[in-house]
Amino acid sequence: MTTILRASDSAEFLGIVPVLAGFTPTRSIVLLPFIGARAYGAMRLDLPDDESDPATYAAAAIGLVTRVDGVDGVAIVVYPDDGPARTGDGLVLPLGVQVDELIGSADDAGLRIVDALCVCAGGWASYLDDDPELAPTAPSPTAPLVGDVSGDQLAGVDLPRADLGEKERVGRALLDVAEILDRGKHGPLTGRENPQAIAAIAMLEDLPEFFELLLDAPESQPAFATAALLWCLARPVFRDVALTQWASDRRGGVRTLSAQLAFSGTGRMVPDDLAGIFLGRGPTPDPDRLRLALAVVRLAAARAPRELRPGPLTAAAWLSWALGRSTHAAHYLDLVRSIDPQHGLAELLNAIVSDGLLPEWAFRRGAGRPT
Repeated sequence: MTTILRASDSAEFLGIVPVLAGFTPTRSIVLLPFIGARAYGAMRLDLPDDESDPATYAAAAIGLVTRVDGVDGVAIVVYPDDGPARTGDGLVLPLGVQVDELIGSADDAGLRIVDALCVCAGGWASYLDDDPELAPTAPSPTAPLVGDVSGDQLAGVDLPRADLGEKERVGRALLDVAEILDRGKHGPLTGRENPQAIAAIAMLEDLPEFFELLLDAPESQPAFATAALLWCLARPVFRDVALTQWASDRRGGVRTLSAQLAFSGTGRMVPDDLAGIFLGRGPTPDPDRLRLALAVVRLAAARAPRELRPGPLTAAAWLSWALGRSTHAAHYLDLVRSIDPQHGLAELLNAIVSDGLLPEWAFRRGAGRPT
């Protein structure tokens, strides 16, 4: 279902921006790609720092907008640190040089400027006015399925709460699972093993089915299911199967598992269509499926012993990036870096996020909100 919100002027449009973004931006520049009279999502960028070149920043930002299918216009909304300054010549809006560069880059790219606005604590004003004045900001409209957008771009990034009892149960489950796996390498089972641990290991005999079942109850996993998932996410071969499957389907997981095992055994390369998913190429994933998977790994990270958190946190970073939430991805990568600064996939993702790269599907209509 699509929720359509209409704005008759700049004030009403500003009230809609948080709905399009999914949050209320702070310390940000938001670019809204337009196709005709409609805005398709919102792209949030951090404010440029003092050392950044305005022209380079603008060219990169507008370059992202031009990748949206069919885009012909752009609106610019700035949420600065500081309010405007009043001089003898009138009101001076913050980041005026950067906005001028954005407008120039958009014009060079053949994009019309729908609006260029500044939102401060005291109200809003337009960069397009010769003599700008602050006006009251309209509240965000209420509409079905919009949800709460009052938080900023980091809203929802905190891991779910896990009490000490949950963490202890998962820790014990991990010990039981590891004991059985180790015993299996060195001799037969004794019959005294924890039956729940044996059941958890049995689930791992069909990994794609296990990864699929996790999506059925993403926020209420038994301790042994969480332990089995943590064991998988600590092993790149199986972690990659999970992420690829969640971004495609069960068949994609089966194919990826087969390809990963073939690569480990014979060095045969993973097919391009599967490898491309990690770089954001290929068909657009089902965003609801990605969100379910994100809930699964966030819960696992909250329950995991510290040394095993990089696995689910890196998975959370990739899933956030796949959903167009680079701000959230960067947060999870910071958490990984504090535990394991040399984590392989985390280093790769950090390079991607730091360069402002987004998955190709983020630029397709209806694909989500790049942030």
